[in-house]
Amino acid sequence: MTHPGVQFGKVAVLMGGQSAEREVSLMSGAGVLAALQSRGVDAHPFDPAEKGMDELRRQGFARCFIALHGRYGEDGTVQGALELMGIPYTGSGVLASSMAIDKAMTKRVWTAEGLPTPRHVLLHRGQCTREYVRTIPDELGLPLIVKPAREGSSLGVSKVMGYSQMQDAVDAAAAMDADILCEQFIAGDEVTCAVVGSGDNARALPLIHIVAPEGQYDYQNKYFTDVTEYRVPCDLPPGEEEAIQALVLKAYRLLGCRGWGRIDVMIDAATRAPYLLEANTSPGMTSHSLVPMAAKATGISYEDLCLQLLAAAALDYPAKPSAETNA
Repeated sequence: MTHPGVQFGKVAVLMGGQSAEREVSLMSGAGVLAALQSRGVDAHPFDPAEKGMDELRRQGFARCFIALHGRYGEDGTVQGALELMGIPYTGSGVLASSMAIDKAMTKRVWTAEGLPTPRHVLLHRGQCTREYVRTIPDELGLPLIVKPAREGSSLGVSKVMGYSQMQDAVDAAAAMDADILCEQFIAGDEVTCAVVGSGDNARALPLIHIVAPEGQYDYQNKYFTDVTEYRVPCDLPPGEEEAIQALVLKAYRLLGCRGWGRIDVMIDAATRAPYLLEANTSPGMTSHSLVPMAAKATGISYEDLCLQLLAAAALDYPAKPSAETNA
């Protein structure tokens, strides 16, 4: 019997990279690598921060599992390089990746199609006065959230409780990105919804209700502590989970995502209305990560999830046989 790993050829697990999420990416990549190897896949680690991308073709890799997070991995740049080399890869393509990592652009797409997302003000580093920054709570209310437009894992995110905290929050976000997103704070339940598949075949996995200490679901509590509670099956009122899954699927398809992803949602405590926060096109695959947790709730093991994602590796523009090749 042919081992399931044989069909994939030589596989590179892209991990590490140059982003602020390098440490998390190395953990994700190590998990994926071990899972694929345990199922007989000829998988190897590949860190784009240490080797040029052209080495992938030179070393004969047939496809890539992208376990990179953040910039230079989740933003369309690596995807574009793989498109040029004709090496299929996991997750979303160039356009969807570059849109989804930009929280402001994602909001524009969702808002244009009538999907609910918190109100926001976009600032550009060095282009607004301290006086203007202090007026933003007048528009968005307090508390509010300030974050870099293109970072993940809650890096550079601040919850602003008063006018006097605005400038420090903007400065912290500006240290990580030239664009700073100031966002209306939605008080209520935080949930996340993983999606696997593409187009009409995409399906939402069970919601996870995230209950963090004092609501602080930050970088530390995401990856390095066990104090955050993850409720799956979630404990939402009847009908809410199905409605949010349908909303998330629509949001995922609007961005043109494929392969897999995860979308975070806040539910207003007073109205129970859901608000889309952001999309992740290369979610974490660490021991604390949410997509494997949601998959497990449906009976899909970590190893099977990795194989399923690898099997769906694709290109935006698959190479077509040329006339010369067929001559």
